[in-house]
Amino acid sequence: MAPIESITLEVDDPTVAQRFYTSAFGLDTQLRLRASEAPTAGFRGFTLSLTVSQPATVNSLIGSALEAGATALKPAAKSFWGYGGVVRAPDGTIWKVATSEKKDTGPATREIDEIVLLLGVDDMVASKGFYVGRGLAVAKSFSRMYVEFAAGPSPVKLALYRRRALAKDVGVSPDGTGSHRIVIGGDAGPFTDPDGFAWKAASPALTP
Repeated sequence: MAPIESITLEVDDPTVAQRFYTSAFGLDTQLRLRASEAPTAGFRGFTLSLTVSQPATVNSLIGSALEAGATALKPAAKSFWGYGGVVRAPDGTIWKVATSEKKDTGPATREIDEIVLLLGVDDMVASKGFYVGRGLAVAKSFSRMYVEFAAGPSPVKLALYRRRALAKDVGVSPDGTGSHRIVIGGDAGPFTDPDGFAWKAASPALTP
């Protein structure tokens, strides 16, 4: 079972957003975009992470995102877990680019190893139980802070993180109102989860 088959970001201008994601990260087929004027303010309750092989690639992708119009939330830096930084796209979506490595092993590339969708949840026990009940298999679980589901053949991994901790990790206030501005397509849909994230039944559209 592949939990996620497609990710649709709701944006003000899909053409402008597509131009950004192609220039910033080289993402074209991996994301779907659709126009939306749904009110939203503050933290939208989720982030998208790009996992790469080394710090030089982190710097390359963050640099191109800033050049394409993103706003820096956390400059790329070493941490206990590795090396990474955070930007906010012009459409408001928060992206983290990171690697578990702290030293470069070669020239920077544009290769993305993995895309991770992190949903901020208020009650980890309830949200984890909800998704397990929908047929998703737990791959990793750390107390009541973080849960990661098996990705199967999907290039996008789904994980749950406590909302306040997720906001702190990317350097923003946890407060937010209105639409999440994201729709997730997968085998388990359609439904709306306990934190208001909408899923739909979707045919495969993502490529590694």
